[in-house]
Amino acid sequence: MKNRTCKEEYLERAKLLSDTDAELVLSRMSGKLYRRLEKEGFAKEEIIGIQLEIEEDQLREWREKMAGIQSKEKEKKKKRKRIKTKVRNELSECN
Repeated sequence: MKNRTCKEEYLERAKLLSDTDAELVLSRMSGKLYRRLEKEGFAKEEIIGIQLEIEEDQLREWREKMAGIQSKEKEKKKKRKRIKTKVRNELSECN
């Protein structure tokens, strides 16, 4: 009763992992998800492939969020710089 699968590329990557690396991937997986997938009849490589795909999606989302945050920070710095320049110009005009 498999209702979820991983893409073939992740399954291949899972098969190429050493036992130690596979163990590391599984250690990052929530126990509940692992048990549910195991109960549904997934092979260990398929479970690892699913976890690799999940991690890849999470990494992509994190990178997008970080890019947005960095973009906002750059805009803030530019705005601060414009304000400082404006204040300096106004002060120099007063003198």
